[in-house]
Amino acid sequence: MSDFGQDPSVFTASTLPADPRLMATVANGYLGTRIYGDVLHVNGVYNGAVGDCHRADVPSPLCVKLRVPCEEEMTETFTLNTRTGTFTCELQSSHYRITQRIFIHRAHFHLMAFTVSIERLATTAQPITVLLETGFTPQSQDLHLEKGPDFQGAQYIYGRTLTPEVKGGPQPVVHMIWVPPPPSLTLTYEEQARTWEFLTAVAESEEDVKKCFTEGLNLISSGQLILSHEQAWAKLWERCNIDLHGPMSLRKALHGCLYYILGSLPPLRSSHIFHGISPGGLSNGRKAEDYWGHVFWDQDTWIYPNVLLLYPELARAVLGYRVQMLNGALRNAEEQGYQGAKFPWESAATGCEVCPDKIYGEEEIHINGDVLLAFQQYYYTTQDLEFFSKGGGWEVVSSIAKYWCSRVLWSEEEQCFHLRGVMPPDEYHSNVTNSVYTNVIAQNSLNFAVELATQLQIHAPKIWQKIAKKIKVPFDPERKYHPEFDGYRLGDCVKQADVILLGFPLQYPMNPEIQRNDLEIYEAITDPGGPAMTWSMFAVGWMQLKEIQKAQNLLKKCYGNITEPFQIWTENTDGSGAVNFLTGMGGFLQAVLFGYTGFRITKNSLNFDPICPDDITCLTITGVCYLGNRFSFTLEKEEVTIMVISQCETQTHSLEVVLTESGQHFLLSKGHPVSFPTGPGEIRKITTCSLF
Repeated sequence: MSDFGQDPSVFTASTLPADPRLMATVANGYLGTRIYGDVLHVNGVYNGAVGDCHRADVPSPLCVKLRVPCEEEMTETFTLNTRTGTFTCELQSSHYRITQRIFIHRAHFHLMAFTVSIERLATTAQPITVLLETGFTPQSQDLHLEKGPDFQGAQYIYGRTLTPEVKGGPQPVVHMIWVPPPPSLTLTYEEQARTWEFLTAVAESEEDVKKCFTEGLNLISSGQLILSHEQAWAKLWERCNIDLHGPMSLRKALHGCLYYILGSLPPLRSSHIFHGISPGGLSNGRKAEDYWGHVFWDQDTWIYPNVLLLYPELARAVLGYRVQMLNGALRNAEEQGYQGAKFPWESAATGCEVCPDKIYGEEEIHINGDVLLAFQQYYYTTQDLEFFSKGGGWEVVSSIAKYWCSRVLWSEEEQCFHLRGVMPPDEYHSNVTNSVYTNVIAQNSLNFAVELATQLQIHAPKIWQKIAKKIKVPFDPERKYHPEFDGYRLGDCVKQADVILLGFPLQYPMNPEIQRNDLEIYEAITDPGGPAMTWSMFAVGWMQLKEIQKAQNLLKKCYGNITEPFQIWTENTDGSGAVNFLTGMGGFLQAVLFGYTGFRITKNSLNFDPICPDDITCLTITGVCYLGNRFSFTLEKEEVTIMVISQCETQTHSLEVVLTESGQHFLLSKGHPVSFPTGPGEIRKITTCSLF
């Protein structure tokens, strides 16, 4: 049953979670913190050598709780508003209301603040006092912090991280200026209402932090601090929205996932260097927690496709992180005795391998193909050739191709190339030969490298194409399924989505019978306690086969990892593993963005083949981006409607819809909706022949 009258973007509770890990988070791609947590994190600021490298804990001045000294009966309400990126604590009695707002600024990303407002609700002559309890101390186990001179009435500390990731590696400096709160605030008997604002600025240099803090003070004096933050979030949501007529739990999950993922991404037009997305988001990643803030395939395979479809300019920033880390990847390959680039299984500030367990860094080489697939999807979606010719994209693609060529071995017996000594995405197996996922994604890497070289008018070595054609793809012709690797014993437990990823996102050509067999075989033996994103990919597979009920059951299993009240995901169903698990959120969003719609990014088109389950009557995705066009996609039981909303000033192509079954063509023009019966088709550039 639908609860469409409620607001799925506002999460409210009368009590906070008993487990502080499940608190709401606020972040803006540069700064992030857990509400009432005593630390914040700065994107790209790590401390510790390889094996001990983790996000540096920076003390958080936002760690302030309210308490009222009197015994008066009072209600407490805690609210995360994902539309405004603001957390609110409200204390209310019959005589007054006290409101605390906590936020990290979306537009001025060096700023964060909390405000406290006291408002009389009844005429009394008594002053109203609220106590401010803070856990903040200007100390860190990861930075050598020193006190600087006060600045414009605020306090100032700065310090460098203690230990570089690798010898000679960066040791970032953090500068912080903040307004310390007093022990209490009082609304005098003469006042009806009053608001206090406590500002913090964080930057990499003294000059920048003072400049940003001064900008924040100017925003406060003009009454624009909160307003400008909320306007920036509004603009972000205006660009895209996903909503449906269906279960409130599903609608809240959608809004929560988008909010937390966007919080780990920079502002739309930021020139600041972005340092990637980790599985636990920017708010988490302390030592020995939430993967220490490292970047995995979670970024490229699970989170990135959603960003690309809705915010391609932010997707380019994500790819920019991999471009920045290329030198480290080249070093990794050289140290392992191979050519080209080997992107680390766990990446931080340098692109060198920082995984504390050597086996993953050495064997889980599918990460190279995962990275390259993200670059390929970006090119197909934007045709931004300049990024590859001038922005470092070609260097990444070609270096990965060189790695695969040096990593494969020729088998005289089977007359094909093998990849030995690898770990597939299924981390329950190691040192295997010919992981089917790894080999297929390596094949894809080489094919795209050849294709891109042609576009750039660069000569591609013939060996790239030869290996792509001759690399082994394990297949059992009797059972008609893909064994996970050579020698895989049917029935062995699998940790997470692996072989089924051939169907999506790899789009490896196979007939429906084989895809069905892969789904059925591996669903039965996948660890039920495995990571949350796994079941979303099974759901996408069953949607592709039009098995609606199977898909829905698995999707519900996926978002069963959500915890109330703030829609925080845990990695595993029992609450263990990483929290605020963006990887699970990314998989879930893909099940909606690519599952229900059937969207597939291909070389020449954005294909669709929608499916509408029984408990959803309408799904609307606003802000789908393709070849410079931004359009809405509305799916109903019997009808699909597409309308171009806006077009980029450059690199925009005119689009048409072509239906698979009827062959009908529909021109897509700005502001003019096009409707047609629900079914498969493609959105593509208009070619000359299409016009006649």
